[in-house]
Amino acid sequence: MAGEIEARLTALDLALPEVALPVADYVSFLHLDGQLFVAGQLPLKAGKLAVTGTLGAGLDIAQGQEAARLCALNILAQAKAALGDLDRIVQCLRLNGFVSSAPGFVDHPKVINGASELIVKVLGQKGRHTRIAVGCASQSTTAPNTNPSGTRSRASVTATAELAEIAEKRVPLRALRSLR
Repeated sequence: MAGEIEARLTALDLALPEVALPVADYVSFLHLDGQLFVAGQLPLKAGKLAVTGTLGAGLDIAQGQEAARLCALNILAQAKAALGDLDRIVQCLRLNGFVSSAPGFVDHPKVINGASELIVKVLGQKGRHTRIAVGCASQSTTAPNTNPSGTRSRASVTATAELAEIAEKRVPLRALRSLR
């Protein structure tokens, strides 16, 4: 039976992709102390890089936002693989977005908005998160290069989420302040 988050995915006409396997000596996700850490996800669609290039030098903001949305869908696919049920997510805590861009490109936050907006649409209030959007001169990736031009993917996003089993044990911020 589909949960609330999977029903929202269906209502938005979104399907989670197959999870990508790690391409080096790391894991795709780590579940520790009631938090789920998801490794950087590329803009993969049907197992292939869907968006390649450099923001501000061949790619525009809309194309970068689409890449970020695909990264977010891949994050959700990894979370589903890790948890079995996306409704176990209590709160998305943080998205870290990395955008490979040309010198002078300054709209990295606008690009990563593609991921942020998708996470909020899918998770609702649980999707409100802290975030960084970082511009990079280049991104090293060992993902298979399927683009004949030789360019690599130029966006990746990581995520951290709090899970249901820890939320009940959480100490309210007010209580932490009173301990000082």
